[in-house]
Amino acid sequence: MKSKGLIAEGFLLKRGNRKSKRIKYLLTYSLPRKMNRFVKDFDRTKFEHKEQFAEIIESRNYDYKIISYAYWASLLDNTKKGDNEKWIIDTHDFLTSQFQTNKKFSLSDYFQTEISVLKKFDRVWVISNEEKYVFSQFLDNQLDLITHSLPNNAQDRHVNAKNIDVVYVASENEHNVKSARWFFENVYPNIKRDIKITVIGKIAKYIPEFENVEKIKFIEDLDGVYKKAKIAICPMLSGTGLKIKVVESLSYGLPVVCNERGIDGLLNKTNNGCLVTNCPLEFANYINKLLQEEEFYEAKSLEASKFFIENFDINSTHKVLDDIFFADKKSHSL
Repeated sequence: MKSKGLIAEGFLLKRGNRKSKRIKYLLTYSLPRKMNRFVKDFDRTKFEHKEQFAEIIESRNYDYKIISYAYWASLLDNTKKGDNEKWIIDTHDFLTSQFQTNKKFSLSDYFQTEISVLKKFDRVWVISNEEKYVFSQFLDNQLDLITHSLPNNAQDRHVNAKNIDVVYVASENEHNVKSARWFFENVYPNIKRDIKITVIGKIAKYIPEFENVEKIKFIEDLDGVYKKAKIAICPMLSGTGLKIKVVESLSYGLPVVCNERGIDGLLNKTNNGCLVTNCPLEFANYINKLLQEEEFYEAKSLEASKFFIENFDINSTHKVLDDIFFADKKSHSL
């Protein structure tokens, strides 16, 4: 990142050696964490992380300190806030919902902890309107909608110019594993056998062998795959937040067939290039129709490109960020 000019400086925080500093570890880290009722899942800092962080940032003055994910908000515990300094949290997701399967999960404790973390900041960045609505009910902070953005990658949308019928990109988290099994057990039997499906990511190891399914566990660059693909699928039965793979697909002008959870976080739920259903047969029929009817395919592809440019193009996000920073700078000068 530094060599590409994206950052001026970069640092890595190292976990302190607790064996050689046992007393300090017990008094400043272990015991306080055990006595604090704060839900530990919301603090991923390790022994001496906070001290290292404070030493790094207090060597210079900053207009903004931006924390990515509420997991790391406690890094600011040992720092002083300047008179004109703003603290910003980039939430990325509604984290309370991510912990629902934890054995000791308590909705009230987790949600209260998440809100208390966010209250420490001057501005809260959210990735979707749904999360903005939830947080706005409990926070007085300034909330900004900063969507996930990408360059516009749309190329020739002609369906016959591509050699991958269906692309499915996913990791191996529990939501994806459950959804992939649902797709191949309930949707796949209704898809024509001459349709070629390419599965990319660690989700591939959970998928049985099929003649028309190619499985690639890792690939260096998805750009070439998306450019060769005709449509994308996002089977998703659970999970929260914006589905980044859906946005990536739309950036290439690919129609997306998905479940209702697949459009979470999208600013519009219709006319967005996605065909949405929770019915296995209808899911399969959407795939078959897109690949059989060129006029229908072109209409959905154009819709995907238009929706992406209006809502997720990187230039649009840059404008939102510029407005935030310049507005703050103007208020400081006044």
